[in-house]
Amino acid sequence: MHAVFGTPAARTAQVTLLTEGTYPHSPGGVSVWCDQLLRALPDVGFRVTAVTATGEEPLAWQLPPNVTALQTVPMWGRTPRGREPRGRDRRALLGAWEGLLTALLAEQDGEDRHFGLALYELGEWAQAGVLAAGLRSEAAVRILAALWRRPGTAVAAARPSQYDALTGTDLLEHALRPLAAPPPTGVAHAVSGGLATLPGLLAHHREDVPLLLTEHGVYQRERYLGHRTGPYRWPVKALLLHFFRLLAREGYRSSALITPGNRYNRRWEEHGGAAPDRIRTVYNGVDPAAFPLAGPEPARPTLSWAGRIDPIKDLETLIRAFALVREEMPEARLRIFGGTPRGGEAYRERCEALAQAVGAGEAVTFEGRVDDIRTAYAAGQVVMLSSISEGFPFTLIEAMSCGRCTVSTDVGGVREAVGDTGLVVPPRDPAAMALAALSLLRDPARRAALGEAARLRVIDQFTLRRTVDSFRAIYAGLSPAEPRTAQQYAGVTWLSRVWREAPAASGPAAEGTA
Repeated sequence: MHAVFGTPAARTAQVTLLTEGTYPHSPGGVSVWCDQLLRALPDVGFRVTAVTATGEEPLAWQLPPNVTALQTVPMWGRTPRGREPRGRDRRALLGAWEGLLTALLAEQDGEDRHFGLALYELGEWAQAGVLAAGLRSEAAVRILAALWRRPGTAVAAARPSQYDALTGTDLLEHALRPLAAPPPTGVAHAVSGGLATLPGLLAHHREDVPLLLTEHGVYQRERYLGHRTGPYRWPVKALLLHFFRLLAREGYRSSALITPGNRYNRRWEEHGGAAPDRIRTVYNGVDPAAFPLAGPEPARPTLSWAGRIDPIKDLETLIRAFALVREEMPEARLRIFGGTPRGGEAYRERCEALAQAVGAGEAVTFEGRVDDIRTAYAAGQVVMLSSISEGFPFTLIEAMSCGRCTVSTDVGGVREAVGDTGLVVPPRDPAAMALAALSLLRDPARRAALGEAARLRVIDQFTLRRTVDSFRAIYAGLSPAEPRTAQQYAGVTWLSRVWREAPAASGPAAEGTA
């Protein structure tokens, strides 16, 4: 069910929506948010540029009529076409690469400006179709290896090897691929930080396209969480994490407006360098009519969970908590609803094995995706959220709208969403989660009171109408008064001319690049 607000008329704005790993190829909360926004603004013309894994992913969402174009940007899969430049162009490309790496390997802060200059020059080469080939060269690897050997380079805990240089160069080449995407038009709206912002940043730098950034989760924080258990050695992890840190700062610096989904994200963004006067919190919203009060509770004590099967959702803590619940209530069940993303099969198998290991295998069911998510919320007396990182989770406010009480981890904007209408516990604490769930399972009157208060809170503060009205006004305010033409953007940027007119790179990192 989709709510439409406003009257379809002449389209009032043109927006390019920039996504990474979400809409329109994947389910999940961010994709739900995107689909709601597009359908609720039929008078806005949208283009979608989606950063994906391979470019072969099928569509998970039917695009509404006001989406006029979809461009996928695969990070992996087929190698981009293009030949490595030669002569002066080759030296200029590698000079920009050296500039980017110098910023990433700097021992102190203050390299943000150099990072941006190098990033946009590499963007020009990406638009010319030669960046990927240039960074797959032996010379690009040698530059990174040489810079890592320079005195004063910040590398701790391990000495970088030649294999680290190969790995780091390869991963950064893939990370920079979105720079080759067709430039956004109208307003560039990145619905996450990180790689989705790259086309918008380049368009803002080249053509003054306004960039709007909406972070549902804190991209930089989630990269730090993910790299804790990543397969790479420390020098490569440090290189990548610094890349994401400087990319986040460049995104904050260049955005005309930043619209976090909660105040928790706002604090991270201010800490990351965003100007407070350019931040406006816009909460996610749901249509209460689409999520009415759920039906009767199940007869058997049941906890339900809904989402994607992913390590960041920390289902292992949920399963361990449920094992403690069963020690007090042997008849209790845990029903887990949600799909497993490609590549996440091993995590799901680990969770299933854990349920068996803690003696709860027969009481924990993995039920996959359901056609109607309300089924998942109605399946239990208590809806659980066990994540170690969240923005402003849709599953939480949807369950609240359905009148179910909740137990959630204190991450992201969860406490802002719940207020005093549910129980909030520390993340990665099975004992605290089990105690909270047991207290609600044992008290039907309290469950009913909290569920009623939760629905009223959604109706009062977190409606889809409020969200849509906010973005309608934001798009109108950021849209150029007169559309720019391609002729206004003809030619190369000033920075590109500087690089082309500069002498060949010199110094230790340039050995062998001529």
